[in-house]
Amino acid sequence: MRTFALLLALTLAADPATAAPLDLDLGALGSMADGASLSGRIVQGIVLLTVLSVAPGLLIMVTCFTRIIVVLSLLRSALGLQQSPPNMVLVSLAMFLTFHIMGPTIDSAWQEGLRPLLNEQVTQEQGLERMIEPFRGFMASHVRERDLAAFAAFTAKPKPAGEDGAAKDERPVTAESVDLRLLMPAFLLSELRRAFEIGFLLFLPFLVIDMVVAAILMAMGMMMLPPVMIALPFKIIFFVLTDGWFLIAGSLIRSYGV
Repeated sequence: MRTFALLLALTLAADPATAAPLDLDLGALGSMADGASLSGRIVQGIVLLTVLSVAPGLLIMVTCFTRIIVVLSLLRSALGLQQSPPNMVLVSLAMFLTFHIMGPTIDSAWQEGLRPLLNEQVTQEQGLERMIEPFRGFMASHVRERDLAAFAAFTAKPKPAGEDGAAKDERPVTAESVDLRLLMPAFLLSELRRAFEIGFLLFLPFLVIDMVVAAILMAMGMMMLPPVMIALPFKIIFFVLTDGWFLIAGSLIRSYGV
């Protein structure tokens, strides 16, 4: 429930225009004096339902879920398995690893932002700002400067010229100061790049097994026998003997410095 509440609050923080006037306390409709207040509550309920539908996308945007699920999917492809493990198992494993890696970040957002907000110790704007800061720090520590600069250049406005006609110098774009609308997609691209780099390394040993099996079958004259069918059990037993699932999970966790 703590994680769900944080995701809900972060979704509101992604759109300041929506987050500022929204009151999460729906209250009792019977105590309202006029129809205008009732209409406002209905609109808030519709906005809340919309926010809940966006929460899974926010989980992908601001956490390590993207890297983990892509790596696990590439691992399944490298093994040559189509439906095993099933998608539900891979997604569940990715979510548990995500909660483990993001644990300190979620706890910090809960202690510094959401708990004071629920206890009415801070305003909604202050609470949302405090909740987003731990996630901003997480994304800033793992985003590539090149991706961040690229998104900043996409939305950059023409620089005003100085008195001598030359463009004025601006401060360099940093992850700590950039807007979340730029930091989130840049972080997502960085995660995809690293996930495919890890996937490339995962493919190499299984590719070697495929090549060895294909060469042996060719030397024995069994050209009609599919090498993939013969190599599959060897790849599975190789992955099991090396305790592959433990190594993959441990490597993904250590890649975030946890």
